[in-house]
Amino acid sequence: MLRELLIFLKYPTYRIDENRDFKYRVGVFFRLLWISLALSFILGWLIGGIQVIFNLDFGKHAVDDFFERHSLFLVLLGAVIAAPILEEFVFRAPLSFFKQKRQFPYIFYVFTLTFGFYHITNFEMRFTNLLLSPILVAPQLVVGAILGYIRIRFGLVWAIVLHACYNLILVMPVLLFKTLDIPIE
Repeated sequence: MLRELLIFLKYPTYRIDENRDFKYRVGVFFRLLWISLALSFILGWLIGGIQVIFNLDFGKHAVDDFFERHSLFLVLLGAVIAAPILEEFVFRAPLSFFKQKRQFPYIFYVFTLTFGFYHITNFEMRFTNLLLSPILVAPQLVVGAILGYIRIRFGLVWAIVLHACYNLILVMPVLLFKTLDIPIE
């Protein structure tokens, strides 16, 4: 699976996976979810390490602000339903317009990079954050590429569901801590 993903990312092509077996697709789905989460956690630890080593302050994260201002239900709805649907329709759905084009690899990466760098808005607009934006949004860049891969191979619905599951897994611990009134610091 990882090898196929890396080959795709080396030269993206619009090729739908002809294996329609649901069990096969679910297996690929969960492997891609695991890869997405593993890479995001590794990149998150690296970003945290950079922050500590260089004594950087990235400011308040938009997710923290969202948790403070909205109910847990609204946070869950936004992160697990609204954001995946909206973002997949904006950043992955248009890929089908370019499937017959020679420029598809470039289009794929334009959408992937736009998706990743769009997430710099999760951080306060500071010079340091803008300068370090490739590092700060590295998890979203990686996940965006994986979402693009599953969108091309299996379709938009699979990308939306992968995005929703990814967000759910990342948000759920915070939701549990907030529900149980356990401090996160």
